[in-house]
Amino acid sequence: MSEQRDYRPTVFLPKTDFPMKAGLPEKEPGIAARWESEGIYKQVRAARARREKFVLHDGPPYANGDMHIGHALNHVLKDMVVRTQTLLGKDAPYVPGWDCHGLPIEWKVEEQYRKKKLNKDEVPAKEFRAECRAYAQHWVDTQREQLKRLGIGGDWDNPYLTMQFESEATIVSELLKFAESGQLYRGAKPVMWSPVEKTALAEAEVEYEDIVSTQVDVAFEIVESPFFAEWVGAYAVIWTTTPWTIPVNQALAYGPGITYRLLEVIDNKLAVRPEVSHLMGKRFLVAMDLEDSFLARLGLSRDTVTTPGVYTAPQGFEGVKARHPMHHLGGFYAEPRPFLPGDFVTTESGTGLVHMAPDHGEDDFDLCKAHGINPVFAVEGDGKYRADWAWLGGQGSVINPKFNAPDGPICSDLREAGALLSASTDYQHSYPHSWRSKAKVIFRCTPQWFVPMDKPILEHIDNPREQRWENEGGAQEPRETLRQLALEAIEQTRFVPAKGRNRIGSMVEGRPDWVLSRQRAWGVPITLFVDRKTGEYLVDKEVNARIVAAVRAQGVDAWDEESAQALLGNEYDLADYERVTDILDVWFDSGSTHAFVLESGRWPELKWPADLYLEGSDQHRGWFQSSLLESCGTRGRAPYEAVLTHGFTMAGDGRKMSKSLGNTVDPIKVMEQYGADIIRLWALSVDYTEDHRISDEILKGVADQYRKLRNTFRYLLGALDGFSEAERLDVAEMPELERYVLALLADLDATLRQAVADFDFNTYVRALIDFCNEDLSAFYFDIRKDSLYCDAPDSTKRRACRTVFDTLFHALVRYAAPVLVFTSEEVWGTRFPDAGSVHLLEWPGLPDSRHSREGGNPGATPELDPRLRGDDDEWSRLRTLREQVTEAIEPLRREKVVRSGLEASVTVPAYAVPAGFSDEALAELFISGPVSRGSALSVTRTDNHKCGRCWRLLPEVTEDGALCARCDEVVASMDAAV
Repeated sequence: MSEQRDYRPTVFLPKTDFPMKAGLPEKEPGIAARWESEGIYKQVRAARARREKFVLHDGPPYANGDMHIGHALNHVLKDMVVRTQTLLGKDAPYVPGWDCHGLPIEWKVEEQYRKKKLNKDEVPAKEFRAECRAYAQHWVDTQREQLKRLGIGGDWDNPYLTMQFESEATIVSELLKFAESGQLYRGAKPVMWSPVEKTALAEAEVEYEDIVSTQVDVAFEIVESPFFAEWVGAYAVIWTTTPWTIPVNQALAYGPGITYRLLEVIDNKLAVRPEVSHLMGKRFLVAMDLEDSFLARLGLSRDTVTTPGVYTAPQGFEGVKARHPMHHLGGFYAEPRPFLPGDFVTTESGTGLVHMAPDHGEDDFDLCKAHGINPVFAVEGDGKYRADWAWLGGQGSVINPKFNAPDGPICSDLREAGALLSASTDYQHSYPHSWRSKAKVIFRCTPQWFVPMDKPILEHIDNPREQRWENEGGAQEPRETLRQLALEAIEQTRFVPAKGRNRIGSMVEGRPDWVLSRQRAWGVPITLFVDRKTGEYLVDKEVNARIVAAVRAQGVDAWDEESAQALLGNEYDLADYERVTDILDVWFDSGSTHAFVLESGRWPELKWPADLYLEGSDQHRGWFQSSLLESCGTRGRAPYEAVLTHGFTMAGDGRKMSKSLGNTVDPIKVMEQYGADIIRLWALSVDYTEDHRISDEILKGVADQYRKLRNTFRYLLGALDGFSEAERLDVAEMPELERYVLALLADLDATLRQAVADFDFNTYVRALIDFCNEDLSAFYFDIRKDSLYCDAPDSTKRRACRTVFDTLFHALVRYAAPVLVFTSEEVWGTRFPDAGSVHLLEWPGLPDSRHSREGGNPGATPELDPRLRGDDDEWSRLRTLREQVTEAIEPLRREKVVRSGLEASVTVPAYAVPAGFSDEALAELFISGPVSRGSALSVTRTDNHKCGRCWRLLPEVTEDGALCARCDEVVASMDAAV
């Protein structure tokens, strides 16, 4: 036999310069730099000008540290929304922003002072605010570069900052709208207060942690009882886990409908037990349902007491009074404490009697206020009792566990007074902490500025819905409160996931009045003048206009004592007015961003209301709610059409990330190791609606998925080498396999479109990956390698294959662009280096492969191919049969009977093959040797010889190494062309 020819040069193998190794950490920064130099964001805006708008309003992160993994997830989700809406052809601008005021930044600047042993209070306010401004700007610049590195597209040269003068002026203007419509009041109510940070806190600034507290039972001797004489001299027992509130006690509360009993200690054996001997002969009034737990805390058993009386409240409680344990101090403590009915009193724990300190609890405040008992403001801002307070004056801090301990000053004094019945440090419960300082907070009554939730709004709101504020005669008529407006707006808003509606709804339904004031330096001032005689704040539109103009020109520093008279004008004398020095709650700042970002005109491409707000689920009580309340109070509706929330990123083992545990994942380091596209693929693969996980192991799995997607693009690029329009084939002329793959692509397209509409990015990414891995790499690419490599360039099958590959390429690179922003740019640029950015493209248009056969009449609608209907499973049956054939061949491969499926002769059950498929078509589908039909599936080695070019074993090949008819014709044509 003559020496065989090497036919490898005649095979049309894929050719591409697109590397298999991604090298993302090295490559991505260059792509990002090119986008910036070419102004891609502005190009996209120009390309989508005058199109339907989709506006995602960016919730402002605090400018006080490096980007963390939560930031990364949040911004990738936002970027995915913006890019997919842009891909659909909409004008979807993205203006990033930062929250620059408030305690987070002020606290960090104070930390720097403390390290230098400097006192912040000794620094002029303007100088201190300038340092806060500089600190915030530093982190704005830092986070901006980190987010750009993550591939987030946006107007990075023109972000919004709450500390920009224009922003501060708009925040002041929004505050004054509340003032002018009568929606502000100054009141003394208990608010959550941080003694460490010396300011009021909003619910959104508080996190709850489990702690162990001192629990005490304290006896208040009853001194007046109009109906039950036996109560006089008995002790009403209260139980509390905040002993520090007892020095501010002013009343006792009982539960209407609760049954109480007097317990008299009678067992003389107690005399030999010094720890309880002092209880002998005493009578205690407690709820009957709580007697056993009460006696256990005192170290008493049931047989040591008798029950001289049973009483069901409110019977006999009217007019009852008890004296404070420290009554001997006189003054505040001398007045007996009344018993008041409280619906909030339960028998879940304690004694069924609750001591009331209106300075330090909402229920306490409301009940006492209803009975004419006012706060006394005994606890200062730093958590210490006033220096002039009769008991423990100048001492504290009240949140210090040692101060409240059984051997601390409070318990020691109560024990000495004979009022401390029990004290232990074993009560575990959840307690509010400042999420910045991590210190415990207290409820503290202090004068603050509030927006009422339940006061009817008297004046017109900007853009009132359906002019609902006018009656038939045209006169203004209050119809709704802020709470009602907010709840209505929640019902009209789309929530993703849907459970968000109930979450924010329940919060708004039960929330107290909105506390606007903070006692700090770095923030937007509450620009109000209060009449010193009447206590009313000044409402004058001209004065307000001067205030807004001054802040627009000078920022928050415009609100100072030196400028006050000029702001008031000639009509008013500053001596008659108090200039409010509190600043606004930072949530009012961020809640006003819709006004100075969406409405200001600085970004004309935006619109109000926003189509979407997107943040973490904690923002139901934060930005989502403050924006809702601010907008409803000034505009009568929510500033958004839809709200999307995501869960929190946990460590790989499901635990919360913590630096102390060493289980944090730094996105900046991940980008240095893997690249930004890997973070993006991870963020869009998880079910963001729930808490989700990240770890090195998880990222390795994501990187493996990325490699598979990259290899799909690499194969398409190689297979399309030299493709031209002259080679394109009409769908009607294509083999059924190509039309089937195009039908699968159309199904994918529909799935992705729906996923975009649902903001279901986990489904989006999963469908894209599964299509590339299962439908293309493991199926279509595998089958068509033979035709692609060995058919003549002008053959129908090869032209059809390359045409479909071109369609796949244009579709997949677009689908992947919002996810893999850098890789898709690299892919697109490899094939079309002069065609501009992939991110300028729109959603692909696809050929109709299902209606590809012409009808019988001219002009008739093409008939639907029955085998390519969406509800038909013939191709699914064929693919299942293909898997079964592959599994049947595998044992022969392991035993080295065959080296590949091409050497296998296959018999398949005739009933398993749909009509219209030849044996040759089945062999092509199975990538096997000859196929025949029988009653069962079987596989043997074929006796056919192997073609020296395509390696198929065919009857027409006379000997191994010779050519089959197809290859012989192709090679002859190539030889003739040389």
